[in-house]
Amino acid sequence: MSFAFLIGRIVVGAYYLYNGANHFLKFSQLAAYAKSKGVSAPEIAVAGSGLLLLLAGVTILLGFEPRIGVAALVLFFVPVTFLMHNFWAVAAEQKMMETIQFSKNLALLGSALMFLKIPRPWPLSWDRKKK
Repeated sequence: MSFAFLIGRIVVGAYYLYNGANHFLKFSQLAAYAKSKGVSAPEIAVAGSGLLLLLAGVTILLGFEPRIGVAALVLFFVPVTFLMHNFWAVAAEQKMMETIQFSKNLALLGSALMFLKIPRPWPLSWDRKKK
C-alpha cells in the first residue's frame, strides 16, 4: 500500500510541478489570458500562482510538510476557479471549455483537501513529524 501511495504522490506532485513550470514557460500567454479575464496585475498573478503550484508540487512529491502544499493549492484554486473559469459569464462557444475547467479545478481542490486526512508522516516521505 505504501508503494501505491508513493506512486500516486509522484504523479500528483509532478502534475503540479509541470503546471507551475508552465506558468513561467508560457508566462506571456498566461499573463495575456489573465488580463483578458480582468485580472489586475496579471503578471504578478501568473508568477504568484506559478509559485503556489511549484510549492504544492514539491511538498506533495516529497511528502515534506504537505499541509503547506495543500494551503498553497487552496490559495491557488479558489480564486483561479471562480475568476478564470467563470463559465456562467462567457460566450456560448466558450461555455463548455470553461465549465470543464471549473469542474476539474473543484475536483482537484477537493482531492487536495483530502490530503489533510492522511496521517503524517506520509509513507516513504521526508516529513519526520508525527501527529
